[in-house]
Amino acid sequence: MMKKLFAFIAVLGMLYIGASNNAVAQDTKEEATTEVAEQTAPAVDLAADAEEEAAAAAEEGKSLHSQLKQKFIEGGPTFMSFVLICLILGLAMSLERVIYLNLSTTNTKKLLVKVEEGLENGGIEAAKEICRNTRGPVASIFFQGLDRSDEGLEVVEKTVVSYGGVQAGLLEKGLSWISLFIALAPMLGFMGTVIGMIAAFDAIEVAGDISPALVAGGIKVALITTVSGLVVAMILQVFYNYCLAKIDSIINDMEDASISLIDILVKHNLKK
Repeated sequence: MMKKLFAFIAVLGMLYIGASNNAVAQDTKEEATTEVAEQTAPAVDLAADAEEEAAAAAEEGKSLHSQLKQKFIEGGPTFMSFVLICLILGLAMSLERVIYLNLSTTNTKKLLVKVEEGLENGGIEAAKEICRNTRGPVASIFFQGLDRSDEGLEVVEKTVVSYGGVQAGLLEKGLSWISLFIALAPMLGFMGTVIGMIAAFDAIEVAGDISPALVAGGIKVALITTVSGLVVAMILQVFYNYCLAKIDSIINDMEDASISLIDILVKHNLKK
């Protein structure tokens, strides 16, 4: 009986030692796994950070030209082409007007002094020669007025007023086309947006489900045309307002100089 009891105790001891060894081994394995995971995690984080930095660098490295090209393609070549044509034609006409108006600007005070000196020293022909060699609408008006000075001051005044209207029309030439492109560019952008929205809803109808990615992509593409049209209109509006301000300044100079020319002719006739 005692032998059986000792044998049973011995078996229990062996089982307890085996269980303890298994627990120690399992704990050791878990600790080793944790250490490996802790050592691997920083490497994974570093790799992810490196990929994010590379993607950000690639995004920042895109030139303005490539970004505009990408947005142009995303917006749809059809309506974006029309908006681009409005920008090109509007800029061409705006630059032509800017150059023309700057060349038409004249120092009227200096011109009046030269005309008055010409009248005193060489008469009407000398004054006309000065106006003929001077650039700008003011000099052209002076030439027309001096050319009819022998017909009386009333005729000179009517001639100056009539030819001043002609010169004002030449200054405003082409502005109506610029205003057309200012109005047309955002209209084309809005039309592209509406058509893009229709295409997005058609895609939703075909898919049979409202997918946020599908709706967001369609709306993004549609709104690019609107943004492009508004940007074109704002750029052309700046040139248009500059041209209007320049024309108003030149016309005011023309009117003031015409009055001064009549006064100079009155003085010249009194000295005869």
